[in-house]
Amino acid sequence: MSERIRVVVADDQNISRGFFEMYVRASCRYELAASLRTAREAVAYIDEHGADLLILDVMMQEGIDGLTAAGEIKRSHPDVKIILTTSTSETSWEDKAREIGVESFWYKEYDDHSLIEIMDRTADGGSIYPAEPPKVSFGKAQRSDLTDRELDVLRELTASLTNEEIAERLNISANTVKRHLQNIMEKTGFSSRLELAMHARLLGLVIHDEERTDPYDLRCKP
Repeated sequence: MSERIRVVVADDQNISRGFFEMYVRASCRYELAASLRTAREAVAYIDEHGADLLILDVMMQEGIDGLTAAGEIKRSHPDVKIILTTSTSETSWEDKAREIGVESFWYKEYDDHSLIEIMDRTADGGSIYPAEPPKVSFGKAQRSDLTDRELDVLRELTASLTNEEIAERLNISANTVKRHLQNIMEKTGFSSRLELAMHARLLGLVIHDEERTDPYDLRCKP
């Protein structure tokens, strides 16, 4: 019998981490090498002990986020296969993950594939990314009703930036930002910037890059 595939899981949420552990232990194909609470611990463990497969959440409460950790691991240990996961519907992370060389991306709440299917296909050399964005209701609209640029503006809005600051970040005019926000409000039925930002955060519709390591403060910010 061939050796089992050594799997490391890293997630700062006990329930999600326990879910990953259950899937690994339920299959005779895999061996749980380590179950960790932070992305930094995952980097340190793989540096010291190695692994065949890493299941890693993007958002972490402390230290570095999963995308940053995946980049470090891929540079030092390119043979380690990585599955990045998230409970949000933030799709911009998929492109970042592909650029890093991450094999697979799995939305905990929205993906039609089971985790064990993603694990098996990734372990066998596949690269599994969603065929379409998560289906999420946002007010009267669906996520798919918003353009990529509108999502960009909304993402910056959740960081409590002014129209001028958003314009500078996205290299567009403040009037263009204002027009995008008006379009989003017309589509969704929300009546203010505050409503847009609050609901986008609570839904995990878009997450600003600076907040990947501080997800639980999202509910507390104005």
